[in-house]
Amino acid sequence: MENIYIKNLKKLFETRFKQQIRHITLMPQSGSYRKYYRIVGEKNTVIGTFNEDKDENIAFLSFSKHFKSKNLSVPEVYAEDLKNNIYLQEDLSNISLYDFLKTKTQDGNFPIELINKYKIILEKLLSFQFKGTEGLDWSKCYPRNSFDKQSMMWDLNYFKYLMLKIAKIPFNEQLLENDFNKFADFLTSADSKYFLYRDFQSRNIMLKDGEPFFIDYQGGRKGAIYYDLASLLYDAKAKIPETIREQLVEFYFEKIQNYKVVDKNEFFKYYYSFALIRIMQAFGAYGFRGIVEKKSHFLQSIPPAIKNLKYILDNKNIDVQIPELKKTLFYFVNNSTFINSKNFSNKLTITIKSFSFIKNGYPKDAFKHGGGFVFDCRFLHNPGRIERYKTLSGLDKPVIEFLDAAPDVETFITNSFSLVKEAVNSYIKRDLSNLAVSFGCTGGQHRSVYSAEKMKTLIDENYKINVTLEHENSNNWHTGNSK
Repeated sequence: MENIYIKNLKKLFETRFKQQIRHITLMPQSGSYRKYYRIVGEKNTVIGTFNEDKDENIAFLSFSKHFKSKNLSVPEVYAEDLKNNIYLQEDLSNISLYDFLKTKTQDGNFPIELINKYKIILEKLLSFQFKGTEGLDWSKCYPRNSFDKQSMMWDLNYFKYLMLKIAKIPFNEQLLENDFNKFADFLTSADSKYFLYRDFQSRNIMLKDGEPFFIDYQGGRKGAIYYDLASLLYDAKAKIPETIREQLVEFYFEKIQNYKVVDKNEFFKYYYSFALIRIMQAFGAYGFRGIVEKKSHFLQSIPPAIKNLKYILDNKNIDVQIPELKKTLFYFVNNSTFINSKNFSNKLTITIKSFSFIKNGYPKDAFKHGGGFVFDCRFLHNPGRIERYKTLSGLDKPVIEFLDAAPDVETFITNSFSLVKEAVNSYIKRDLSNLAVSFGCTGGQHRSVYSAEKMKTLIDENYKINVTLEHENSNNWHTGNSK
């Protein structure tokens, strides 16, 4: 199946741009099942998307065209093929707001440059909520056209079943369900005629030449203004200091007066309640993606999200009588056994090696238990047989591009990672400490080195664990350092 949609993406690109493709690279996946590819042609670079959910594709394409017509900062859609579930969109760079935030907060501060960037983003959010709403075809929304009570109950139960029950938090099922209904009724009493982005957070904001652009709004629908504001400012891994968060809320409140007159008491009555349901929805996602699907980078969001939730419960008034829900949430944030459990850390170290079958032979097992994998790359097309690549290695850009362009290489890496992932999940669950993953080829210079590097990248993207990487034959080859 994978080769089919890569082939379709290539055909769509060549038809649209009338140029040959130099290479196509699978981009890291996050919380969705969509696949993104960076397609580099002779003159153009675009993002090719494959998504089996046709209704979601229709929503994204419809919203993109509408927002572009309103001069909002979204990617341009260059071409689409809904029959084959693919489309081409503008490449908005590799730098997200989250990446930018990490580089600016390494010393523990939240600098004025970053605060100003958030203010720009909040002004653009207001444009989505008001200008973007004008003339929007709500019938294209998916799975519902508004953030109504049904949507809220889905989110609240998502939190209940994929976090509270997994964490073994005690609660009275009927009383909690009663409170869910009362809470949803309260939230739906807010003015809800604006575009609600749904997942307005730092990883969905790209910085192209320093300017914010917005992606992944296919889940958008009609709703209240407060939800997206809370999504951005209570983004767990962003770790915005509370004083800065309060400053940004005040900035947003000041700027919204340019669009409509909003009473301050009413604004904050609803704002912190929407922040609460957004945080609960996020916990459901962390439970599903992190605990169930074993994607550890989602687990890393749980401690800061608990801190955010605790702050709201301790300091903000939720203007609705929901005693069982509040009692359950207080228990949840103070349940140190769950917060400090090994779900959030582990002692596993993965050792990745490349080697030559001819020069070194199979790597020795340094840990004496034989746990791990040895993958044979020799069936893949060998760049070392091509004159211009002979002195290079799998670390060099020309070799990487050569192997990236080969569909059988991508399939090999994907299948290898699937096997390794099963072992990693098991090792973490069993609290084991070492796993070896090795890639061998004839000379230990091109295919094995490339594969080992790809495996490290995939593990780093999906787990927060120790990874060491060694190229056993590196003393025997030269790298042009042209990565």
